[in-house]
Amino acid sequence: MTGGRAIALAEVMDGPCDERRLFATYRHFALANRVVSGWRRVYVTRLRPLLRNAGADAAAPVRLLDVGFGGGDIPRALAAWAAADRLPLAITAVDPDERALRFATLVRAGKGGAVRYLTAGAGELRAAGERFDIVVSNHVLHHLGAAEVGPFLDETAALATRLVLHDDIERSRTAYGLWAVGALPFALDSYGHVDGLRSIRRSYTAAELAAVVPAGWAVERAFPWRLILTAVPTEE
Repeated sequence: MTGGRAIALAEVMDGPCDERRLFATYRHFALANRVVSGWRRVYVTRLRPLLRNAGADAAAPVRLLDVGFGGGDIPRALAAWAAADRLPLAITAVDPDERALRFATLVRAGKGGAVRYLTAGAGELRAAGERFDIVVSNHVLHHLGAAEVGPFLDETAALATRLVLHDDIERSRTAYGLWAVGALPFALDSYGHVDGLRSIRRSYTAAELAAVVPAGWAVERAFPWRLILTAVPTEE
């Protein structure tokens, strides 16, 4: 893997593809995200303190939006962790791909906690005047070209009142090599192996991402080969 971002390299599952293999890929996401995405750490260090500060006796639960939920494992995990901590959290998860909604509601129904799933994008929710306390995404940024990052961040920041957090891959030769070997079992019945490699090649480095984000956003690196992009919205 050489050079910069391979933004023209399309992921198979983003286009017309075999739905059986697509759903198998969604199933594999849960394992892959547990191993590499670090959402348990994000919850413990960033989200749980915010939920606790909101107060257990608040009139309404904290509202969280997950943008681009894919297989739905991240919002389910967040719902389950918050429930285990007895912290009131209402999660809405959106994805523009109707196949993701079919998988989340039909195949994975009832697993991991209560989540409201919708076929929509951040822009549609913004146009509808929706607001949430927290907005998050996982593995969305690497799908965006440099010119698309700013508008996406503006949309998600406009939806949030307390925190926006986007978690994604940092492009790395080592990450690419380890995925090429470690994810070989995913190649048997899904797109997880090939699309994981393409995702890494499409991803930003920390310096590349910092160069295209608007003012007010912080780019942080996390283990292993992760980028966390955050902002605290300000009321206009």
